[in-house]
Amino acid sequence: MHTPSQHLTTRTGFDFHVRPACPEDEGTVAEFFTHVTREDLRFRFLTGLSEVGHAQIVALTHVDHRWSENFLAFTNDGSTMIATAMLACDATFEHGEVAIALSKDYKLHGIGWELLAHVARFAEAKGVRVLEAIESRENHAAIELERDMGFTVEPYPGDDSLLLVSRKLMADGLPPGAYPRAM
Repeated sequence: MHTPSQHLTTRTGFDFHVRPACPEDEGTVAEFFTHVTREDLRFRFLTGLSEVGHAQIVALTHVDHRWSENFLAFTNDGSTMIATAMLACDATFEHGEVAIALSKDYKLHGIGWELLAHVARFAEAKGVRVLEAIESRENHAAIELERDMGFTVEPYPGDDSLLLVSRKLMADGLPPGAYPRAM
């Protein structure tokens, strides 16, 4: 049984809904990744894979829901999966890592921004102290978006091709759920 979805609207007025993944979503998630560019697959998985394998699909749809969650985003009518946003937390909820992928047909609508804000609110509600993403230095669009949302950027230890972007949750003086918006 699917968890009820949440309706989200982007800054551009694009409406979509998001819900946690479940095991029955394997086929939907596999189909979604056929609509993600090779470059975006590389940015999402930080490898040069050309397709997402079954083991990765299982990891994205069979989540424990305590320390991780994978949100699936769908068009307003529910007919098409347009994005995925994974949150994986450490055992103490000190850190939560987020990774987002968008369908190539649904870029430039503000979906990435709204999904990152959604994951940040969810992580904060779980008690996560710091939200992080590991980004390729080449993923300029994601890094710019994260900076606009108050994330800091620093070198990733041990790998000059990566950056660690992070944002403190609950400790920066903003009320819960409030995130700075770039104009």
